[in-house]
Amino acid sequence: MNERFFRELHDKQREIADVPPNHTIAEWALNLLDLLFPERQTHPSRTVEQLKEQFERSEKELLDILNRTKACADCNNGLVTKAFYGALPELRRVMYTDARAIYEGDPAAVSEFEVVRTYPGFLAISLYRLAHTLLKLEVPVLPRILTEYGHSQTGIDIHPAAEVGEYFCIDHGTGVVIGETAVIGNAVKIYQGVTLGAMSVEKVLANTKRHPTIEDRVVIYAGATILGGDTVIGHDSIIGGNVWLTASIPPYSTVYHQPTVKIVDSKAAH
Repeated sequence: MNERFFRELHDKQREIADVPPNHTIAEWALNLLDLLFPERQTHPSRTVEQLKEQFERSEKELLDILNRTKACADCNNGLVTKAFYGALPELRRVMYTDARAIYEGDPAAVSEFEVVRTYPGFLAISLYRLAHTLLKLEVPVLPRILTEYGHSQTGIDIHPAAEVGEYFCIDHGTGVVIGETAVIGNAVKIYQGVTLGAMSVEKVLANTKRHPTIEDRVVIYAGATILGGDTVIGHDSIIGGNVWLTASIPPYSTVYHQPTVKIVDSKAAH
């Protein structure tokens, strides 16, 4: 390594916008989920006054994070935090619909407690919902940090700008990708390896609807890929495993991939 290498690193430091460490932001979000869901804790026992104090402390932590984020320098961070925490009761209600959907949609789930405490789909969706709320309040950078943390922990990649309805169920979840302009209705169920993606990744299309719309009560099985901003999956449809879709389908459709499977009797071959 020569002197030029170190000079380049030194100069690069000046270009970096100041943002608190990712783990600080993730820790704030996880602590907030602990407050919202006692199921995530061991023997929680707090008075109403103690709960109020802990939410006030959490709100102050978010304000500190926003104040330390250079991209938020011109934002009214006090109003943002008040609006965010004011939205929490409704946000918690919606998150519990997700827990209910996962519990009812997975025969292996024994309780909503188990879903909240252990299921990666619930964690990824909850972090997405926090991030989406911050994004709607025009908070920069932090929403993506939160969803990417969820991605790293669960293998589920949900862009914070995606629009997702209530009673959302992600079963297993590893490898799920939900793009920025995807729109998902209520009571949608998605299995592992599903991609709701774009037909093209050209930068000039950044501000267009690039990802599909999934209407209410659609089930999408493992490995399915649905692409395109004009693609609409009609309500109450079933998309089978490994299906590749780039065109809209009407409500109540069933779409399936029909592979050719050949079974050879190894004993007969000899």
